[in-house]
Amino acid sequence: MKKRPWLLFALITTIFWGVWGALMEIPLKEGFPATLGYIVWSVTMIPCALVGLWIIHWKLEYDWKSVVQGSVIGFLGAGGQLMLFHALLEGPAYLVFPIISLSPAVSILLSLLFLKERASIMNWIGIFLALVAILFLSYQEPNNTIVRSYLWLLFAILIFLMWGIQAFVMKFANLRMKAESIFFYMMLTGVLLSPVAYLMTDMDREINWGFRGPYLTAMIQVLNAIGALMLVYALRYGKLIIVSPLTNALAPVITVVISLLIYAVIPHIIVLIGMILALIAIFLLIR
Repeated sequence: MKKRPWLLFALITTIFWGVWGALMEIPLKEGFPATLGYIVWSVTMIPCALVGLWIIHWKLEYDWKSVVQGSVIGFLGAGGQLMLFHALLEGPAYLVFPIISLSPAVSILLSLLFLKERASIMNWIGIFLALVAILFLSYQEPNNTIVRSYLWLLFAILIFLMWGIQAFVMKFANLRMKAESIFFYMMLTGVLLSPVAYLMTDMDREINWGFRGPYLTAMIQVLNAIGALMLVYALRYGKLIIVSPLTNALAPVITVVISLLIYAVIPHIIVLIGMILALIAIFLLIR
């Protein structure tokens, strides 16, 4: 791990995101809207950002390049999340998630073109298997969701591009600025977009303001925030073409395993195949 610190940070990211993925639906089922969950998530980013600034002795980089790059990363990530709410209102989740799940392909392409990153043959096999695994792991059973329009496809494609570009810009920014500064601007942009999430919330519906509402959401969303900080560190030390498929393939596997243990939910055969492919891909990626 000392020789490959990126792997340690990437594994922490996947563990935290995997647990977060398994628990994030609990507040939703208890009556706390996802849009308000976004606001709570943005707040949980604040203490993580402060810890990061403390690590670098509060020496935040505030030159215009740092501000622009950090803000672009934040707006691409948080903006994509807000757009996802609209996509799921307009179209079926079983079509939306497979599209956006392949965003690492965009990151890999951009890293090859502009960062000139390279990988071994075994790594490339792992990257390919990871992308297939991510697609399989995002599978959801078709349901009777009413398709109001084809705007969901536009939203899904935009999110696919935004999240893929976000990872690339995150790696690019890590070449010239501190990871802690990057995360600070990610936090700041996330908070700035909170009013948008509030306006998207149907306040006429009954909302759970008890412990299983905002408080439980905060306990769960802080896992997401810590995972995001660890991802920035992973990209500081590691290659984007390795870190991106690794974290995106392993986190859903952890989510499925935890869901199986907690909820006794047997995953679909397609998801099981995705888990097997992901484990093979992970072995090849960390070689």
